[in-house]
Amino acid sequence: MTGPTASRSLPGWLTQATSVVAALLGIGLVWTFVSLVVLTPERRFLLPPPTQVLGTLGNPTIMTPMLAALGRTTLVALVGLAIAVVVGLVWAVLMAQSRWVERILYPYAVILQTIPILALTPLIGIWFGYGIPARVVVAVIIAIFPLISNTFFGLTAAPSPASHDLFTLARASRWQRLVKLQAPAAVPSIFTGLRTAAGLSVIGAIVGDFFFQQGEVGIGGLLRVYTLRLNMEALLTAVGLTALFGVLVFSVFAALDRFVVGRWYGR
Repeated sequence: MTGPTASRSLPGWLTQATSVVAALLGIGLVWTFVSLVVLTPERRFLLPPPTQVLGTLGNPTIMTPMLAALGRTTLVALVGLAIAVVVGLVWAVLMAQSRWVERILYPYAVILQTIPILALTPLIGIWFGYGIPARVVVAVIIAIFPLISNTFFGLTAAPSPASHDLFTLARASRWQRLVKLQAPAAVPSIFTGLRTAAGLSVIGAIVGDFFFQQGEVGIGGLLRVYTLRLNMEALLTAVGLTALFGVLVFSVFAALDRFVVGRWYGR
């Protein structure tokens, strides 16, 4: 089939990729204009032109430690996300099973979400040290709330009262109700929370790298070093790599969301 129907059948990823490329080109144009036109030559070191920053990509002295640091941050983000998924799902399931459990546990979830992470940083450093474990804890704290809230919402709001009545008439156990009714209905909400938490775990890993400097340096630690040294080319390169990393992680889980939820509800 050709014509308008064929154009509508273009894959969604192609449209998204085009939008991302267009956004990057727009950023590059604005960046070039500010660097070469707005800033005077004496102040151009504050925002070097894109061509100068891209030149650092071919410098192994800069890129080798930067890629190694990005790998460590990736590990922290993935470990933190895995822990947040397990704890968040169990937390939400417990709240969905009992009102009194919800009244006890939900305020703690809200507290984790509302307290600024900077206020907890000294305690995290004292309790967990200033190395990799502390960075993982920060990633978990930042990423866990979307998993708790979205999973809890899916478990309690998605099934209709008629479905619950049917399971009651069939004398289904609490576990059967959870596995066969609530959990399948909550799949879209769970993956919405997972997609959000995946991006937040990257932010948490970078924040942990920035504040906890013992052990091997992550990309957040390099951002701090480059900032103190006013090494703008390396700093902007590191910022660009972290942005691409965050977009990549979010895109992977967004694609997983579409694949799993689409198959689950397409049957």
